Parts: sequence; structure tokens; C-alpha cells
Amino acid sequence: MAQDDKSARYLSEVSGIEETRNAKWQRHLPVGAPFDWLRQGWRDLVRQPFTSLAYGFVVFLIAFCTVLILFRSGLDYLLFPALAGLLIVAPLFASGLYIKSRTLAEGGRVTLRAMLGVRPLAGKQVFFTGMVLCMLMLLWMRAAVIIYALFFGVNPFPGLDGVTRLLLTTPEGWGMLVVGFSVGALFAGFAFAISVFSIPMLLDERVDAFTAMGVSAAMVWNNMQPLMVWGAIVLALFAASVLTGFVGLIVVFPLLGHATWHAYKAVR
Repeated sequence: MAQDDKSARYLSEVSGIEETRNAKWQRHLPVGAPFDWLRQGWRDLVRQPFTSLAYGFVVFLIAFCTVLILFRSGLDYLLFPALAGLLIVAPLFASGLYIKSRTLAEGGRVTLRAMLGVRPLAGKQVFFTGMVLCMLMLLWMRAAVIIYALFFGVNPFPGLDGVTRLLLTTPEGWGMLVVGFSVGALFAGFAFAISVFSIPMLLDERVDAFTAMGVSAAMVWNNMQPLMVWGAIVLALFAASVLTGFVGLIVVFPLLGHATWHAYKAVR
């Protein structure tokens, strides 16, 4: 019997997913909650619309100039990874939009200067989080280049038209798409979990970067269904903006930024 007790100490139990959830972070939000966040975001956008649209125009210029620089520098093979990387750092760029939504909720009036000159309550911690996100973006871009090389070697990039044909009409292309999307989904999921609420939290509370990222991941994990819907909405609207030559970002980026603030307040 003593031997059995001793052996039992070395046995481990396998926990199910539900056992990893924490009631402290569960908000029991309906799956359709993200659409309410969008409506609230739109309400903030149309109040003093110039500030939000001007902010969106700045983001449009950044995206457009980035693509232009990639093409003129002969780095067009980084276009798709760079677009995915933009999603990783987008919560950092949206800081001013969070400030506007918070100020409107408090009954104040917002200026574009205040939105561009954000002063987070957490101080420099927000910049540390931004560095983490930027490093994650760079890591993803490097991983994307390595994945391409694994399937197509070190041959010159055939251009956007050529690579599209290569991806869709060859076994290697389909293999790269499967692996690339799988690896990209891991990066995107991790980046989304640690950033979607950490940046708003650092603006709104005096916490350190690691606490904010950890709490953000916990809130996402414990409210998985509505947050998955929210992630899908963000991806769909961003893709639609890319198809308009980034012009759609002038409206879509402020809308998503304001809505993310309301998502943070609903889950926090």
C-alpha cells in the first residue's frame, strides 16, 4: 500500500480545456457581442468625425508608403508578410483612438493633437509592449521568408503575378500555403491574445507591460467565442481595406480602434 501511495505521487492528471479557465475572467458575453462593440465604435467615430478620419488617414499614409518603399527597394517579396505584420502592431497604432473613446465616455472633447500625443497612465510600459509587438512582427516576417525558401529554394522572387500563379497551380505552392497559414495563425493568435486588451489597459491603468499582456491573454482565453468572432471581424474588415488599395483604412481603422476600446471595457 505504501508503494502504491509513493507511485501515486508521480502520476499526473491531464486537465481538459475547461479546467484551465478562470471564473474571474469569464464575462459570459453572447457570441454577437462584437457587433455591439462595432455599433459603439461607429457612434464614437461619427462624434467629432474629423479627428477619427484624420487619424485613419495617417494610418493609410503609413500603410501606403510602406508598400511603396517595399516595391521601390525590390523587397516586394515581403509584401504579404508585412501586411500580416501590420495586424500585429495595429493595437499600438490605435492608441489615440482609445483615448478619444475614453474621453467621449467621460464627457470631454477630443482634439487630434491629444490623440497623436498619447500619454499612457502606465508610462513607458506601453513602449515596451510596442517593442515586443514589433519584434514579433519582425520574427514573423523572417519566418515567412524561411517558409518560402523551404518550398521554392533561393530562386529570385517572381513578382506578385508570378508568385500567385506559383502558389495556386503547383503542389509546392499549395504546401507553402498550408504551412504558411498554419504558422501565421500561431503568430496571429498569440499576438492577438497579448495585445488586444494590453494596450488599452496600459493607457487606462498603472500596470506593467507583462501584467497587461498576461491579463489580456487571460481575458481572451476565458471569453474565447466572442473574441474569436471579433478577430474574424477585424481580419475581414482589414482584408476589405487592402482590396481598396488601403483607402478603406481611413474609415475601417478608426472604427475598429473605437470598437476595441468598448470590447476592452466590456471584458475588463
